[in-house]
Amino acid sequence: MRKNETTGLLFALCGFATLSLGDVVVKSMSGLWPPTAIAATRYALGAIALSGLLALREGRGGFDLPHPRVQLLRGFGVALATVGFFTAITFIPLAAATSLTFTSPMITALLAAVVLGEPARRETVVASLVAFGGVLVVLRPNFAAAGAAALLPLLSALGMSLLMIGNRFVAGKASSLAMQFSVAVMATPLLLLAMAGGHFSGLSRFVLTMPDWTVLARCALVACSASLAHWLIYMGTTRAGPATVAPMTYVQLLVATVCGWAFFGDRPDGLTMLGAAIIVGAGLFLWQAGRRRERLGQA
Repeated sequence: MRKNETTGLLFALCGFATLSLGDVVVKSMSGLWPPTAIAATRYALGAIALSGLLALREGRGGFDLPHPRVQLLRGFGVALATVGFFTAITFIPLAAATSLTFTSPMITALLAAVVLGEPARRETVVASLVAFGGVLVVLRPNFAAAGAAALLPLLSALGMSLLMIGNRFVAGKASSLAMQFSVAVMATPLLLLAMAGGHFSGLSRFVLTMPDWTVLARCALVACSASLAHWLIYMGTTRAGPATVAPMTYVQLLVATVCGWAFFGDRPDGLTMLGAAIIVGAGLFLWQAGRRRERLGQA
């Protein structure tokens, strides 16, 4: 049992680190192609690859996805999160953007109270207020440098929270591969619309051009790395349980900080690291409170 848990934690650790490495590849394309086009290409390639895998493993039945409206919500959440984050890291350091997305657990808990009717527990309110304080600390230097674009990671966090809410509705209704495919296939047309909207918006950063082949290759690399990362996280979750592996997500901040500094010269200042620590602390407090409730429920 202990060996399974250790193996699960290692799987999850590698998965979350791989996600952050994919973000590094995305940031390396800043200014070379619109972030909306990068996002659309990444999910289009992912949808094609996942459809092939799903057909091989589950046949036609694997494409019968439950609750189409909820699947659309999941796809919208991923599209919002991807565009928000990919655009954010063209304006602000990778570590700052990553730290702000860690407000997602608190946003999810608040949305669950509104949408799912779950009780708004005291620890949820406390964690949300503390995280909000951390957000203000992180935003202080970044808002001055990037303006309203510094708020984009919060849009990404909202998108991930919508995905989590959708996941609760469809949990156990289909295989993990089918659920990955449904997200990709629902997000792709929304991202293509965002790409077209950006092109015709008149904003130079979003105008489509013919990309260099290396840009397309990097998009393909991100699609592959993200699929690998989600598989590793899934394997970790099945071995150790979601509550056990949840804190492993914060390895993304460590990888983002080191890689941002090493590859892009984004040395995080003291305020950004303080704010990130406050947000992470709020997330860990909320996680620990959930674990405590689980233990009391099992007693």
